[in-house]
Amino acid sequence: MVFNSSLFLLYFLPFFLLGYYLIDRQYRNWLLLFASIFFYAWGAPKFVFFVLGSVLIDFVIIRQMNMKTDSLRKGLFWLSVLVNLSLLLYFKYMNFFVDQFQEMLGWVGSKPAGWTKIALPVGISFITFQKLAYTLEVYKRRHPAFEKLQDYALYIFMFPQLLSGPIVRPGQISGQITDRSLPDSIDDKLIGFYRFIIGLAKKVLIADVLGVTVNEIFALNSAQLSSGMAWIGAIAYTFQIYFDFSGYTDMAIGLCRMMGFRIPENFNFPYISQSITEFWRRWHIPPHVNFPANDTLESGPIKSST
Repeated sequence: MVFNSSLFLLYFLPFFLLGYYLIDRQYRNWLLLFASIFFYAWGAPKFVFFVLGSVLIDFVIIRQMNMKTDSLRKGLFWLSVLVNLSLLLYFKYMNFFVDQFQEMLGWVGSKPAGWTKIALPVGISFITFQKLAYTLEVYKRRHPAFEKLQDYALYIFMFPQLLSGPIVRPGQISGQITDRSLPDSIDDKLIGFYRFIIGLAKKVLIADVLGVTVNEIFALNSAQLSSGMAWIGAIAYTFQIYFDFSGYTDMAIGLCRMMGFRIPENFNFPYISQSITEFWRRWHIPPHVNFPANDTLESGPIKSST
């Protein structure tokens, strides 16, 4: 399920928001967690229990790490890193390694071994790095571990950022997850809705339209591809990936804002950068980055205050 699909826009989002605004505030986290699990399961039903299990294992390891002595904490930290990276490498690269091994067997005249291709779970990269960010924050004592499993699961599974981020550090949102006593603001709902629409327009009206042109140009063979056409394809692809990522981030920030959460900005006009370092800082804004006073984030007056 993606944000620009009819299923999400016409069914999932309206019914979820209706229930979210009508339900008592103390149960909203539970509704959001169940909706997020359903959102993930719709696209990856075979892997939802695997991912939930990995979240449970991480929660137990990090809770123990938060209470142990320094030497044991270090061991538990590396255990969490090893478990998460091993799973990521297994799902993302095992098919590649097996294919190379099969090819090597062919060189020596052996028959290829039987192998069933491994499917890649949806959003596995984001989920892994989100968990690793949390592990590091707790290990460095920058943030205490979540007391409740459901709070940690919501931090990992919150559906607006589940597929592509942006990655949010625990300190940037944990207080918003654990304390839902703040009253609703109509401004948050309207600003969030506006931000979501801006992101949806970037994705559907710009990125997807450019994608059609890019695919047509990249499908040409070398005899049909002139230098001018190649430049058009390269420039179109440059802006396609930008508006795709920027649009998704706008939609994620807008959805969170509609639910009363404020997650940090992730883009600040990266293509005006004057160096690779500045480009990275503008494409994926690290925490506490301060830009010059005359800089304005792309979303203008509705930027996050976190």
